[in-house]
Amino acid sequence: MSSPSDQAALSGQKLSGEKLEAWASLATLLERLPAALDAQLQRDSDMSHFEHGVLYALDTAPDRTLRMSVLAGYASSTLSRLSRAVTRLEKKGWARRVIDPTDGRFTLAILTDAGHDAVAASSPGHEQLVERLVFDALTAAQVRQLTAISRRISEAIDAAPAWRPPAP
Repeated sequence: MSSPSDQAALSGQKLSGEKLEAWASLATLLERLPAALDAQLQRDSDMSHFEHGVLYALDTAPDRTLRMSVLAGYASSTLSRLSRAVTRLEKKGWARRVIDPTDGRFTLAILTDAGHDAVAASSPGHEQLVERLVFDALTAAQVRQLTAISRRISEAIDAAPAWRPPAP
């Protein structure tokens, strides 16, 4: 009896050539980039990349407030993971939670003034690192390709629309 991996190899389903090279490059990027972003933000601002994203989403939301369920969607996160992150942000005084006064079934996450100050202070260093690690190595055409490729892969994983930055 052959194993599933033997059957895949026999049926031609094994990654090879350009696809294997592309996958190896992407898998390496998926390991290295989050670690680099986390390290810089932890060192400079005492927050993770995930927490920075939560703070940024709240900072750009109307009244610096979002329903936790909406914020979880933006963060591509479970409510449980988001709740643990918001608990950490609350302990630092950067966010707070309240029951939605318009619908008590929902909880709102609200960015505090201290949270706004934290994300404002952390963003320049974070953006410089993103610029250096991602965009300095790419042409304008490659940036557009990266956007299109990233969206297509994201949509293949989950058809829900990905978070997009607010219009300027």
